[in-house]
Amino acid sequence: MMAVDYGELGPRLIALCDGEADHIAVMASVACEVFHADDRFDWVGFYRNVGDRTLKIGPYQGGHGCLTIPFDKGVCGAAARLRQTQLVPDVEAFDGHIACAASTRSELVVPVFDATGALIAVFDIDSDQPDAFTERDAAEMETLMVRLFA
Repeated sequence: MMAVDYGELGPRLIALCDGEADHIAVMASVACEVFHADDRFDWVGFYRNVGDRTLKIGPYQGGHGCLTIPFDKGVCGAAARLRQTQLVPDVEAFDGHIACAASTRSELVVPVFDATGALIAVFDIDSDQPDAFTERDAAEMETLMVRLFA
């Protein structure tokens, strides 16, 4: 089983995205690299903040995702609304969970801010395994989002 090596993933992504100002290009690279970094990761992608308290699908890897998520729905909406990482060991126990994929059992969603502190997206990682994510996963992904987008 392949597990993410954060000591290798972070520097690789920083090098890949060095000098790239286009957030969509960075999101595409991040989604690809993170998806392939760990067998626990069943779906990896971004939902972009398009205003009006609405998220729209951005670059991702895996099966289809929801196209639109309001800030008041689901794990992604909670991360956007609260501006806080959501670490959900059992999506069925999360009030208001949106089942974009029936296979999702646990989820990690990190808000993504630009240099001004504006919410530009949320970074969503789904797993088909229950309780797949750790506090370390959350902290490492938070750090990575700051280094790449802020």
